[in-house]
Amino acid sequence: MRFFSRIRKDIRVIFERDPAARNVLEVLFCYSGLHAIWLHRLSHALYLRGWVLVPRLISNLGRFLTGIEIHPGATIGDGLFIDHGTGIVIGETAEIGKNVTLYQGVTLGGTGKEKGKRHPTIGNNVVVATGAKVLGSFKVGDHAKIGAGSVVLCEVPPYATVVGIPGRIVVLHGQRVHNEEDIRNARLQAFAEQGFDVENPMILKELSEEIDVDLDHNLLPDPESEIIQTLSRQIYGLEQKLYEMEKKLAAQEKASGAAHATKKSTKKPRKPDRQRRTGNGKQVRSGKRKTEDEGEHAESI
Repeated sequence: MRFFSRIRKDIRVIFERDPAARNVLEVLFCYSGLHAIWLHRLSHALYLRGWVLVPRLISNLGRFLTGIEIHPGATIGDGLFIDHGTGIVIGETAEIGKNVTLYQGVTLGGTGKEKGKRHPTIGNNVVVATGAKVLGSFKVGDHAKIGAGSVVLCEVPPYATVVGIPGRIVVLHGQRVHNEEDIRNARLQAFAEQGFDVENPMILKELSEEIDVDLDHNLLPDPESEIIQTLSRQIYGLEQKLYEMEKKLAAQEKASGAAHATKKSTKKPRKPDRQRRTGNGKQVRSGKRKTEDEGEHAESI
């Protein structure tokens, strides 16, 4: 009974988390992640009994058929969903909790050449997005989210969101900041319509754990983008201040020039003495000065 109940749960998990799933036959024949999980269970059972070669051959067959490499020694909990799956690598001592979601290109790898535990432990209800690398022997807490392309090298606390290279914690709140109660009730209602006894405490607990998976791994903060936007706002503010200073300086120069021109126009212009040259090259003053000169000349005679 345990065998068939796990198979039913594997199929149900796919319908819960992949809107592209249409019917059971499609899931059974076309979902490589599901095939990889079933092959791993077989190889892992043999590995625990001390077999070495056969489990590795089964693992290699699964990699050839699905593009997903899972070492027979890895421990995988119920409710794992592998979406697409191509390029996923799960190391020997990796441990995966319940209701975990892995997208294509994820690596749960080790660092160094030490023996023993050298791969990460993934908690319950964790989402590891496309291309993320989790390297080392540490734990990723329950309900954590790891953004696409991130490289995580240290422990991640529960309900944390990690992005970047190396991975940085950008959200750490210990609880959800948005209200999931309505979504949870709607999903439970859908299960009730499908014939599940949601009034049964055991079934309700299991279904609640399954639906409590946050797949919004695309809605993640981007600290680098935030820094760039902050710098852009600061530069824009400095440009505005510089523009205002230039505008005030131009207005002051214009006012100063207008005042100088007004002051210059109010001065009485000096009348120049009119002179003319005589035939012998001497200058003769004209106007009033010329008359005075002629009078002085007559008196002297």
